[in-house]
Amino acid sequence: MTPRIRKLVGAILLLVVIAVYSLGAMLVAVILQVNEANKSIELLYYVVAGLLWVLPAGLIIKWMQKS
Repeated sequence: MTPRIRKLVGAILLLVVIAVYSLGAMLVAVILQVNEANKSIELLYYVVAGLLWVLPAGLIIKWMQKS
């Protein structure tokens, strides 16, 4: 696979992962009823959920940079 195609596939995959992750995080928040929890727990959830997408995105970017 050429680097150009790899980067195109990686960019599309990143968009898909972020979209699916955000919908999943929203679904988990609704199921757990995070808005009815203590404000510190709600803040902790949104901080963790807001940063957790970086792990799969980092793996995709690492794959994109392979030669």
